[in-house]
Amino acid sequence: MSQTDFDVIVIGGGPGGYVAALRAAQLKLSVAVVEAQHLGGICLNWGCIPTKALLRASEINHLLHDLPAYGFKADSVSFDFKKIVARSRAVSKQLSAGVAHLLKKAKVPVFDGHGKLDGTLANGRRKVLVSKDGAAPTTLTAQHVILATGARARVLPGLEPDGQFIWSYKEALVPETMPKSLVVIGSGAIGTEFASFYRNMGADVTLVEVAERILPVEDVEISQLARKAFEKQGIRVLTSAKIGTLQKTATGVSIPVTVNGKADTLVAERVISAVGIVGNVEKIGLEGTKIQVDRTHVVTDALCRTGEPGVYAIGDLAGAPWLAHKASHEAVMCVEAIAGRKVHPIDPTKIPGCTYCRPQIASVGYTEAKALEAGYKVRVGRFPLIANGKALAMGEPDGLIKTVFDAQTGELLGAHMIGAEVTEMIQGYVIARTGELTEAELAETIFPHPTISESMHEAVLAAYDGALHF
Repeated sequence: MSQTDFDVIVIGGGPGGYVAALRAAQLKLSVAVVEAQHLGGICLNWGCIPTKALLRASEINHLLHDLPAYGFKADSVSFDFKKIVARSRAVSKQLSAGVAHLLKKAKVPVFDGHGKLDGTLANGRRKVLVSKDGAAPTTLTAQHVILATGARARVLPGLEPDGQFIWSYKEALVPETMPKSLVVIGSGAIGTEFASFYRNMGADVTLVEVAERILPVEDVEISQLARKAFEKQGIRVLTSAKIGTLQKTATGVSIPVTVNGKADTLVAERVISAVGIVGNVEKIGLEGTKIQVDRTHVVTDALCRTGEPGVYAIGDLAGAPWLAHKASHEAVMCVEAIAGRKVHPIDPTKIPGCTYCRPQIASVGYTEAKALEAGYKVRVGRFPLIANGKALAMGEPDGLIKTVFDAQTGELLGAHMIGAEVTEMIQGYVIARTGELTEAELAETIFPHPTISESMHEAVLAAYDGALHF
């Protein structure tokens, strides 16, 4: 008979759930994963990974149409859109299979089905019911249950995905054909990445945002530079927009919008709705427990504990920021706490955020405005990539590195970047933020030449009037 009693049961096999299971196995805890769909969750199957595969293809397409700038010439450049989509799906499939391999190697059983808390206890242990295709549920028990059921796209009335004209991120990842025109509603990371992908592939794209600026969680300067870059690429950007009732036509959609009191109608073949996410709190047995839900997300304390003893929540289910690396870090922290190890709660200001549009955007810590709101006196450094030799050599001179320091202590409070490969470079500032490094320590750090990362050093020096190359 297969094992049904464990130290820990993890409901959900995404970047929070499977990492929690792997860490539990490393710590010699008996652990099982319950997953209803795909190991790897949204991230590997419908989010982070497949979008990056598509974006890579769009970057190549952009470069192929910019060959004369590098001294090359190619005639009749074209692409096979179905192959581009197929490659994206193949990358996701490979990584999902890799997660299955890791769990098997760690001897973690995976129960295929929908996991749900049972309100009753079995000899003082939590019960989880696993159901599949209407069959009688399997009952598992454990001392601890980690909820990692993730989230899904928020659906607004009138913008319900129909699989044809109105898309969520899922439909946008696997279209049958390349649309000639799109309207993307929502300018967070998901919206801007899809806008960037489809524009780089040649579509006419309009990006619509109800807030007064795109990428509203980013530093104002970065947001402004992103808008300028998008418009330079031919993306129409509308902010402070009021959206009317969408109308479907024989060939697409029309959307009435009002911007600064001026009415307009947007016409496109497809609409992508990217207006946020909601937690998957339904049908997982929260009813009758002490678990609280706030705006579709499970409320937890700093160590991921819910109001119900022995039940934890991690990742997107537990709220913002909705990032895979935050989920994975919470997973490790949560399991180590269960195992009795000393852990440190996550400081949200030390979690990096990355957006993989063109140009890339990355940040960590306080924006300049948030630092001032928090009462800090700040020193701000800026360094434009046009003054960086490597960026110029790459043909990627557009961008900015911005640093925010505590004027009294010199501690790095935040860093904000837009430009080529900044999503790879932000980790340097994340380490500095985590280590509470000061401008003096960063200034004394030697950065390699020639690299774009030299701009990070210059942005530190610039905050104290010491930039050498600008």
